[in-house]
Amino acid sequence: MALSRGPEVVEATTFSAARRHAVELLPTIDSLCRRHGVAPGALREVYVSAGPGSFTGLRLGITVARTLAWSAGAAVVGVPTLDVIAQNALEGPDPPPDLVVLLDAKRRRVYAAAFGLRGDVYRRLTEPAEWDVEKLAATLPASCAAIGEGIPYHQAAVDRAGFRVLPPEGSRARAEVVHRLAYARARAGEVDDSAAIVPVYVRRPEAEEVWERRQGGAAAKPGGGPAPVS
Repeated sequence: MALSRGPEVVEATTFSAARRHAVELLPTIDSLCRRHGVAPGALREVYVSAGPGSFTGLRLGITVARTLAWSAGAAVVGVPTLDVIAQNALEGPDPPPDLVVLLDAKRRRVYAAAFGLRGDVYRRLTEPAEWDVEKLAATLPASCAAIGEGIPYHQAAVDRAGFRVLPPEGSRARAEVVHRLAYARARAGEVDDSAAIVPVYVRRPEAEEVWERRQGGAAAKPGGGPAPVS
């Protein structure tokens, strides 16, 4: 969570523990604004990491962003979570030219996207998709590095794929990076419709699939994912 004035982040903070966003999100927004003398109606832009990720976390984040934008008359800008995490690879001594971000999707699969280093930013080369790690590896350069919280959940497959694994400290989506990417989008006029922005789920929530099976329908099966483009 972060508060900024223009291009500068004035304060960034994290939740006290994992999975505390449902309890701490609104109080954290309130305390940040109070500490820096920002009235709720003074907000002009709201930035949000749009997914993929936890279904509950995404729904909460997008709902709060939409509500803040509506109540303050602010613009809302969403950025894909994989894009945010990819930028963490810039902080190492030797940023890899080819990168893949891996998030755990359960069911022995990952949410992933491929990136290429273009100047001082990682540009996404593929859309976020659900993958089997080893099938994904077959589509990527042999020199590709990997980053993301999904790596420990799929360590054996990642090892077989031969990815250069970046330090785990870079696996978290940081509010400061959400701000940097979204601020650039906003300056380019790329804002979202606050009434229409939705999470990037990639896969339907499991509850929907269970409901469909109980109704006698065939739930959509996850695919192999699209091949990267150069």
